[in-house]
Amino acid sequence: MTAPWGRARTSSSRDVLSLYDDAPFAVRAHVRLRWWTCPFRAVAAQLPPTGRVLEVGCGHGVFAMLAAVSGSDRTVVGVDVDERKVPHARAATVRARSKGAAVDITVAPPGELPAGPWDAIVVVDVAYLLDVEVQRRLFVECAALLAPGGVLVVKEMALVPTWKFRWNRFQETLSVRVLGLTVGDRMTFTDPAEMGRWLTAEGLDVRHVPLHKGYPHPHHLVVARRPTGP
Repeated sequence: MTAPWGRARTSSSRDVLSLYDDAPFAVRAHVRLRWWTCPFRAVAAQLPPTGRVLEVGCGHGVFAMLAAVSGSDRTVVGVDVDERKVPHARAATVRARSKGAAVDITVAPPGELPAGPWDAIVVVDVAYLLDVEVQRRLFVECAALLAPGGVLVVKEMALVPTWKFRWNRFQETLSVRVLGLTVGDRMTFTDPAEMGRWLTAEGLDVRHVPLHKGYPHPHHLVVARRPTGP
C-alpha cells in the first residue's frame, strides 16, 4: 500500500517523476529534462502552504504535480492549450490523487482562465511564446484573479547573462520552430523588469529573484503579491 503524502513536505524527484512511469518514453524523457533543467522547487517555495493554486500553461503538469504533492492543503488546477500534453498530465493526476494530492488538469482555450479568486497563480516559461501585448494582458488578468494576499509567480528567462540568454534562445528555437515540442508561432523574450512594471501598475507588490546560478539558462522569478488591505 502506498502511503499518502503529508500535509507539508519536501518532495523528492521520485515523488514527482514516478507519476509519469506509465507515460510514453518521449513524454518521460521530456518531463525528466524539464525537471532537471528548471528550478521548480525554487518556484514552489514562493507558494502559500494552503489554498487554491492555478498554473497557467502547465504542459505535462510537472510543476502542478510538485505543487500538489508538496502540500496536501493546496488545491491545484493546471490549464494548457496543448491538447497533446494534457492527456499525459491528466494521467499523472490519477496517481497523484491516489496518494492524497488535490490536483486537476484541463485544456483551456487561448485567453481563457478559470474563475478566481486564487491564492496563487503560477506561469512557468509561457510568456515568451506570446506577443508583448498579449503577455501584458495575461498578467493583468492574472492579477485581477488573485485573492487578497494572493501571489502571482512568473518564471521566465532574463536577458542576462548574455551567453545563457543566447543558449536558451537557441534551444527554444529548436523546441518551438524545428521540433514542434512546444505550441507557439513566435518567441518574444521580454525583460523581467518590464513584466514587474506591468504588475506594479496593477497594484501588486513586486520583487525579483534571479535563479540562474547553477543552470545554463537565465532563470528569473517575478513574484507579485496582492496587498491584503484596501
